[in-house]
Amino acid sequence: MKNCNKKELEFTVFIINKLSDYLKKPVSEVYNILKDTNILDEYIIECYDVLHTLGSEYLMEDIIEVLEKRGIKL
Repeated sequence: MKNCNKKELEFTVFIINKLSDYLKKPVSEVYNILKDTNILDEYIIECYDVLHTLGSEYLMEDIIEVLEKRGIKL
């Protein structure tokens, strides 16, 4: 994971936990998927300024869409 500030880190942890609940998958599996596809660094942290203003339901759908565009089947 690239360097990030405290707010970005807290947001990333929130996303991972929320997505874990949303997908009914273990946190470690969700983290590995996001890390291995570079969505963690290239999307969640990189776009923090915009993403943190969105509602959690929309965020989950958006991240799932990004995963699917990268060929990840959930």
